[in-house]
Amino acid sequence: MSKKYLEFQNVTFIYDSASEPLFRNVSLRFASGWSGIVGPNGAGKTTLLKLATGLFQSNAGSINVCQNSVYCSQRTDDIPEKLSELIITNTKDAHIVKSRLGVCDDWAERWTTLSQGERKRAQIAAALWLRSDVLAVDEPTNHIDSQACKIIAQALRSFKGVGLIVSHNRELLDLLCQQCLFVDPPDIIARPGGVTRGMEIAKTEQRSLEKQYIQRKHAYKTVQREAARRRELAIKSKKMQSKRGLAKKDHDGREKRDRARISSKDGVGGKLQRQLKGRLTQIRKNVENITIKKQHTLGIWLPGSVSKRNFLLELPASSLSLGGHKQLCYPELHISPDDRIAVTGSNGAGKSTLIQSIVDSLNVPKKHITYVPQEIDLGHSQDILAEALALPKDKLGHLMAIISRLGSRPEKLLNSDEPSPGETRKLLLATGMTYTPHIIIMDEPTNHMDFSSIKCLEIALKDCPCSLLLVSHDRYFLSKLTSREWNITLDMNSPGRYILSKVR
Repeated sequence: MSKKYLEFQNVTFIYDSASEPLFRNVSLRFASGWSGIVGPNGAGKTTLLKLATGLFQSNAGSINVCQNSVYCSQRTDDIPEKLSELIITNTKDAHIVKSRLGVCDDWAERWTTLSQGERKRAQIAAALWLRSDVLAVDEPTNHIDSQACKIIAQALRSFKGVGLIVSHNRELLDLLCQQCLFVDPPDIIARPGGVTRGMEIAKTEQRSLEKQYIQRKHAYKTVQREAARRRELAIKSKKMQSKRGLAKKDHDGREKRDRARISSKDGVGGKLQRQLKGRLTQIRKNVENITIKKQHTLGIWLPGSVSKRNFLLELPASSLSLGGHKQLCYPELHISPDDRIAVTGSNGAGKSTLIQSIVDSLNVPKKHITYVPQEIDLGHSQDILAEALALPKDKLGHLMAIISRLGSRPEKLLNSDEPSPGETRKLLLATGMTYTPHIIIMDEPTNHMDFSSIKCLEIALKDCPCSLLLVSHDRYFLSKLTSREWNITLDMNSPGRYILSKVR
C-alpha cells in the first residue's frame, strides 16, 4: 500500500475582506503521522486545517486534497454527522472506538445536555471511525479533564493516516507529533519533533538572527564612519590639488600640485570611495534582509473594583438537575468581594450548570459581572464582534488595546468575518473589563488560547482586585490564581448523584 501524504505547493490564501494574504507562497509536505500546528489566536491555524481538508480553496498554488478527509471543528455546537450511525453499529471497529472514548448509547439523543468534554470525545470517536486518509483535529483537549486527555491521546495515536492537530496542550503535541508547524502569517515554518523541541529551535534561531543583526549593524556603522572619513580626506585633497587661490608667480606651489595629480593619489582615493559605497550598500541590504520578530507587549492590569457588599453570593444548600437521572447537590455557598475560587471536577459533573445558576443568583449589578462561558457559538461570536465594531472610535480603540495586551492582533480581529473562539473569549473579557467588574467568572478560561495568551491572561487575572470564580482542568493555572476550591465528585453510593465539597 502506498504511503499517504498531503502537499501544499506555493499556496496563497486571502480572505475576501482582507487587504493582504493570510498565507503567501506556502509549500508544505505532510507524511503519515501527526503534524502539530501552533501559533497565536487568529493567526490562521483553523484556516490551514480547512485548506488541507478541502473546505477552503486557495487563491493560488495547489493542494493535493484527499477525497477521504475529515475536519473536527473546535466548536461542538452540532451533533457529529456520523455519531448516530456509529452508536448503532456493532462491528469490531465501532466497538473499539466507542469503548476507547467512552461513548454512551444515548449521547446522540441527549446531545444538548452533554458536557462539552463529552461532546468532544463523541466528535473524535465519529471522526476516527471513518478511517479517513487525512484527519484534521482542532483543539481536541478543550473542555477535557486529565483522564479524558490521556484517553484521547491514546485514541489519536491509533490513527494511521495524515494527521494535523491544532492544540495548546504541549504534552499532547510532544507525544503525538513528528513535526510542528509554527504559523506566523504570511509565513509557516516547519520544525522537527514536538512543540517543545520546535520552540527550543525557534529560540535558537531567533538568538542567532539577533546576533547577526547586531554584528551587521555594527559593521554598517563602521563602514559608514570610514566612508565619511574618506569623503573628508577627498575634499581636502581636492582643495590641495586646486590651483585656485595661488598667485600666478607661485611656481613652486603650482609644481607641487601638478605632481600630486600625476601621482594619481586622487584617483586611488576616488576608487576607494566607490568601493566603500558599494560595501555600504551591500551591508545595508544584509541588515534589511534580517527580520527580527517583533515582541508585542503582553499583560494588563484589569481595572476591576472591589464591591462594597458583604457578599456577592449567598446561595442556600440545594440541588440542580443535570439531565437524565443526574443531579448535583451542593451546600450553602458564599462568595465575598475578594474571594478567588476554583471549581474543579470531572467532565459531566455539572460545573457549567452550577456556574450558570451562580451567575443568575449573584447580588451584583449586571454591568459589573463579567462572565465568559465555556463555549460561545458562532452566531453569538459574530454578534459580540458586531457590537464591538459599533462602539465609538475612542471606546473601540481602548477595547482593541486590551485585546492586544491579551495576546491577539487587533487588526486581524477587526477584519474577521468569523472570529476564532479564542479571540471571541478575549473580546468578551475585554468588553467586561471596561465596566470595572466586581466579579469575573470564566468557564475553562484557557480553552482555545495559545501559549502566550494563557500566560498573559494569568498575569492579567493575578493583578485584578475583584472577585474571581474560575472553572478549569488546568491545575497549574488555578494554583497561580485561586485560594479556595469547590470540588465536585461522584457519590459512589448513589449513581448519577454528584456532590460539591469545599476543599480549601
